[in-house]
Amino acid sequence: MVERPFRLTLLGGFRLLAGGEQLAVSSGSERLLAFLAISRRTVPRSMMATTLWPDAPEKRAQANLRSALARLDDAGRRMLEVGASEIGLCPETGVDFEEARSLARRLLDPAAELEEPEVSAQSVEVLSDGLLPGWYEEWVLAAADEWHQLRLHALEALSGIFVRQGRFAEAVTAANVAAHAEPLRESACAALIEAHLAEGNQAEALRHFQLYERNLHTELGLQPTPRLRDLVAGLRPARGR
Repeated sequence: MVERPFRLTLLGGFRLLAGGEQLAVSSGSERLLAFLAISRRTVPRSMMATTLWPDAPEKRAQANLRSALARLDDAGRRMLEVGASEIGLCPETGVDFEEARSLARRLLDPAAELEEPEVSAQSVEVLSDGLLPGWYEEWVLAAADEWHQLRLHALEALSGIFVRQGRFAEAVTAANVAAHAEPLRESACAALIEAHLAEGNQAEALRHFQLYERNLHTELGLQPTPRLRDLVAGLRPARGR
């Protein structure tokens, strides 16, 4: 990975780093940088102002944008390409969300030739965090929901890759992260059961199925699909003596 002088982290929370040192910025500047990092493109000033301050009149929103730009320190300003009508992040700014999104898409691409670092415990960690938790603006929530679905699919795919490579502990870990993030998600439960079965842990596979079946019925009044039932069709609870 190319070392970049500036870095924004959005997964698990907002941080701005310059030369490895965390910088403090105002809440308005945080939102400005996060918006650009999620968009990852040049954005018209007017669009940015009205998106970030939707309840303010247009002139006030524009003033808020100018104020947020002014409050950035020298390092923060050097991260931006500021034009008369548009603003974007400079290419030297690294963004963890952009890297994680690229990783997830590669894991889901059947034609991709994955490299060793992409199929690793580090990838599970990268895919474990949500986008800007605790931020409730509409533009954040939309991006966060899209990322949530993408990372869960990627974790399930990664678990399957681990299984095919005989790396069962890592397969269980990846599937577990997805299952904990969405306890009623059947594809995550299926990935976890398949990982346990591949390792020969029938009791663990059956336990997770029964837990999922119970929670699904309690929360939604639904039953697991035949596909999930087929995974444990040959398993029976141990009989007491």
